[in-house]
Amino acid sequence: MGNLLYLIAVVLVILWALGVYVGTFGNLIHLLLVIAIIAILLRIINGTRKL
Repeated sequence: MGNLLYLIAVVLVILWALGVYVGTFGNLIHLLLVIAIIAILLRIINGTRKL
């Protein structure tokens, strides 16, 4: 599951970079990218607490 989050984040970064030139599509991808980064950070924080 963790690898899937990283894969989704990488895909969103690529789509965001391409979508910057399209306008609205770029804004949507940017929002999804922020959500993915927050999810990854929460997973990392929760993972360090278990140690």
